Amino acid sequence: MLTGGDEIGRTQQGNNNAYCQDNELSWLDWKLDGPDRELLEFVRYVIALRRRHPVLRRQKFFFGRRIRGSEVKDLSWFRPDGHEMTDEDWSNGFTRCFGLRLAGDAIADVDPQGQAIMDDTLMLLVNAYREPIDFVLPAHRRGASWDVVLDTRTANGRRRHRALKGGERYDLAARALAMLRLAR
Repeated sequence: MLTGGDEIGRTQQGNNNAYCQDNELSWLDWKLDGPDRELLEFVRYVIALRRRHPVLRRQKFFFGRRIRGSEVKDLSWFRPDGHEMTDEDWSNGFTRCFGLRLAGDAIADVDPQGQAIMDDTLMLLVNAYREPIDFVLPAHRRGASWDVVLDTRTANGRRRHRALKGGERYDLAARALAMLRLAR
């Protein structure tokens, strides 16, 4: 959730209840320096991605299974080795990196005309560890390949990168998030 000023790095010095502060603490300074402009560009880009992809805005809960003959389960969690996570993976104390695949052809929602909503299949990779991790991308079918859509290692979230085949490794930066799109 974003509140006014988050998109330009306004912190209120950690005060989450500055409504009664009529001073620099709660004022918005719209004279943006370089880093603030970069943050604003990044936030705009992420908002545009969310608007573009209905798989990120589902209205119904996930089922963890295939929907309407979809290619993969609507929601799948992955370890960095490219295998699906197990209950044990969730309960161990050292998991610092995981992936989340959201199937664009397994959205249970319909549009106002009653038509199934379809989207790209996206893969979110999250690395909370202090060092980079090579993440093996899932390969649920032959020829599956992934395009990088977002990588927080860059200030604006955009990273030029060649398409990666399923089974290849993605170098996920330390304390970073990346989003990849399954190529059609």
